[in-house]
Amino acid sequence: MAYDTRFYGLGFSFDSFNGMPYVHLGRCGLQVSRVGLGTWKMGYPERGDKSRVGRDQAFCILDRALELGVTFWDTANRYNESSGNSERVLGEWFRAHPGERRNIVLATKMAGAMDGVTPNHCGLSRANILDSVYASLDRLGLDHIDLLQFHRTEPQTPVEESLEAVADLRRRDLVRYLGLSNASVEDLMEYRELARQYGLPLVCSVQNNFNPLDGEREGRRGVLAFCARNRLAFIPYSPLSRGLLTNRYLPGRSVGQGDRLVDEGSLEQLSGGEVREQLVRLEELARQEGLTIAQLSLAYLLHLPGMGPLIPSASTVEQLEENTRAATVELSAGTLEQLRRIFVDEATLDLENL
Repeated sequence: MAYDTRFYGLGFSFDSFNGMPYVHLGRCGLQVSRVGLGTWKMGYPERGDKSRVGRDQAFCILDRALELGVTFWDTANRYNESSGNSERVLGEWFRAHPGERRNIVLATKMAGAMDGVTPNHCGLSRANILDSVYASLDRLGLDHIDLLQFHRTEPQTPVEESLEAVADLRRRDLVRYLGLSNASVEDLMEYRELARQYGLPLVCSVQNNFNPLDGEREGRRGVLAFCARNRLAFIPYSPLSRGLLTNRYLPGRSVGQGDRLVDEGSLEQLSGGEVREQLVRLEELARQEGLTIAQLSLAYLLHLPGMGPLIPSASTVEQLEENTRAATVELSAGTLEQLRRIFVDEATLDLENL
């Protein structure tokens, strides 16, 4: 393992690992790899959980991720048909690599119905938060979760009840940091106000759907700008628009069964021609920079103020390696301006306004 250090005064700070730059997770002290790994595809396809990456292939990807310094791993209890199998595969990996736990920042999520069928098996009540964390820790085979994320906000439960449950988990060192997912600016403001009012855990990150083609979803506009102003880490999920921002959808390329957009019936996104034109322009610019469309798109995201770690998923080691290179790409002002012209639409945030 290669550690790079910079010295500050009498102490020192690691700011990279195995060549991967690290960034702080918002305003908290925890540092994470600039490019991380989404693990929603990992599970046990042979069991019918509709995952796309089995255990053996997942181990190859996870092993290589560690070698590349991709050490921020994101999962959720409900991934793959609410099976918990993404967490189980990660748990198998940790058991096979017991000395690597401190090298990995492990994030998981909870809120939706899981581990049962009663109304108490979902939501953000104290009961469900605690039971969900216990169940996740059991599947993962770990003694703590680095970043617990509420998969969605839930208005039926008082926010202070949810935050008090996290505070109790933190005191017992079962959870160390808190994040939200699928949250609005109003959600973030409410959580911040109540956390400060009652001395409860502050949210340090927000994981929302975001890619440079579509920007922020309706109802979630302004979250990235809020993160930039308030030093929260914005973690975009599906940053490559479910794989659309790759070279494989260029004109003349053929995709078939087994491709995610084909299987989901989502290729109609390309039918209007506008996206195809964007991909052609991106490919030309990427070629000039010596990059792929995916690398250029991820590098662009990393230049947006407020952006935290990226969590693209990978079905192969080659995809992981391709995505990882984006962490060290420096884009010139001219290239960024060209990218803004390609990506600009009503949903895409203007860099100058952040």
